[in-house]
Amino acid sequence: MKKVKLNMAIERNPNKVSGEWVFRGTRVPVSAFFENIKDGASMEEFLEWFPGVKREQLSVLTDTGH
Repeated sequence: MKKVKLNMAIERNPNKVSGEWVFRGTRVPVSAFFENIKDGASMEEFLEWFPGVKREQLSVLTDTGH
């Protein structure tokens, strides 16, 4: 079940952002989320900076269930 939800939140396509994992429906790399969090940003800030990313996608990715 977790894998199905994850596949609905992120995608990888060799023709999109050099094949990086991105949030589905965007060109925002998943790595950008982890880099921003590592640098001290909050989830709220990330969502504000990348409006194409949905809260539900972050919830699936971090397994918070919110």
